Amino acid sequence: MKNFIKAILVLFPWFLKRPLLQLFFGYKLHSSAKIGFSWIYPDKLVMDENAKIGHLNVAIHLNKIHLEKGAKIGRGNWITGFSLKGNSKHFAHQTNRKPELILGEQSAITKNHHFDCTHSIIIGKFTTIAGYQSQFLTHSINIEMNRQDSLPITIGNYCFVGTNVVVVGGSVLPSFSVLGAKSLLNKVHEKEYFLYGGVAAMPIKEINKTAKYFLRTEGFVN
Repeated sequence: MKNFIKAILVLFPWFLKRPLLQLFFGYKLHSSAKIGFSWIYPDKLVMDENAKIGHLNVAIHLNKIHLEKGAKIGRGNWITGFSLKGNSKHFAHQTNRKPELILGEQSAITKNHHFDCTHSIIIGKFTTIAGYQSQFLTHSINIEMNRQDSLPITIGNYCFVGTNVVVVGGSVLPSFSVLGAKSLLNKVHEKEYFLYGGVAAMPIKEINKTAKYFLRTEGFVN
């Protein structure tokens, strides 16, 4: 019955869908927030002022999704997790695991990306996950221990992540950074105001601190 209700609600117009999502699922949705024709059903959903989720997105098996003020998810994104519920042996050793996606104020995920939120993916404010077909993968197999493991991913504030990148668990992209197209981010980086790129990504060159992208007061870029 619950899946039937979910399927029906996907097709409802927003003025009906919003109060029903709050009633049936306890979601916290600001009056100016909006979800298109998408399957968005984490255990907890928080959408702050002017947060938006477009059409044809799927978000399943997550503990939490939080879109802060003005944050946006475009269309056609696949957002998965691994639920804390049940008795699965997978990740049972990770008692602090958080299957969640946090999208900071005025940040944006464009379209056709894959976010594996087996562990947390935290994206800072005024950051753009640009282009198409990037993969954020928080889990893999630990060869030495012969078990599945997961690590969080953190993307800082005012970052620009180029098209078709791969970001793996345990990685950090510092604030005020650019990750070049087709790069592999697989470690913690600390230098701000740098272009990172390559396989594996390394700091390539310094970026001027007065670059207008880093000084925005609105998320939208003309």
